[in-house]
Amino acid sequence: MSDLGPVQMRSPVLTVRRVDAYVAITVVAPGVAERFRSGQFVSVAVGGDQSSMLLRRPFAVHDVKPDHGGTVEFRFAVRGQGTAWLADRRSRDLLDIVGPLGRPFPLPRDPVNCVLVGGGSGSAPLFPLAQALRRRGCRVDFVIGAASADRVFGAIGARRVAETATFTTDDGSFGVRGTVVDALPGVIEDARSDVVYACGPMPMLREVSALAANFGVPVQVSVEEAMACGVGVCMSCVLPVVGDDGITRMARSCVDGPVFRGERVRFDDVGAIPFDALGAPGWKSVEQGAQDDAVAEREVS
Repeated sequence: MSDLGPVQMRSPVLTVRRVDAYVAITVVAPGVAERFRSGQFVSVAVGGDQSSMLLRRPFAVHDVKPDHGGTVEFRFAVRGQGTAWLADRRSRDLLDIVGPLGRPFPLPRDPVNCVLVGGGSGSAPLFPLAQALRRRGCRVDFVIGAASADRVFGAIGARRVAETATFTTDDGSFGVRGTVVDALPGVIEDARSDVVYACGPMPMLREVSALAANFGVPVQVSVEEAMACGVGVCMSCVLPVVGDDGITRMARSCVDGPVFRGERVRFDDVGAIPFDALGAPGWKSVEQGAQDDAVAEREVS
């Protein structure tokens, strides 16, 4: 895959279809398709050229076919004016798309056992990831959850690509009653999973990351944060992430992510700036703290 940067395209709509509780839109966007890597997303303008809806909408890429005219598919649930406008598009309409954006999932160098965990529409980016992992000879197991049967994402596709596929619903209308966190330990043990990949609501990612840590299994998470610009300018999607040096920084989900190491995300502090984050009011570096302690000791003595 190419590591070229994102492109902006006026992309014709190929199909718009309903898939249970979701809308699936496929566009012809060869520039995006040829650059795409699993875990990246696209940002789509909504409302038309004269619209007052200025902000683009970010969507995880569910499927890419670079060898068939360069098509890209994304799926979403209608939640507001922007997504309602998108759901009303028809074949041959043009969409203004920027992509691919964001940091992709890191892929293992050698064949390993991978369990992919998704919640609701957040499961979308796991499907191209599953294909990429299978091409590397990895075992893939799916655990997909949702509130109800109509919101379970991609059941047929998951069964097709994975060694096993486990489904959970809050109301028990499909698969096993419960959550992905309830089902995940058994899958990790049975499949002898070496790595966990997860995408979905932030509370789910928090629990999956903690569970993976208990098993001593590394976890990569694709976070779901509101993104206004998608290119790292507006700082609306920041969240606290611990760096390799042990220092917490406010990372931008759209450019520093959306994929992060799960154990590095401070889920308890999402939505706030921790007091010990770099640049936070009262923040001190390790060196400055040591100097202040030394001064205090001299003053006392």
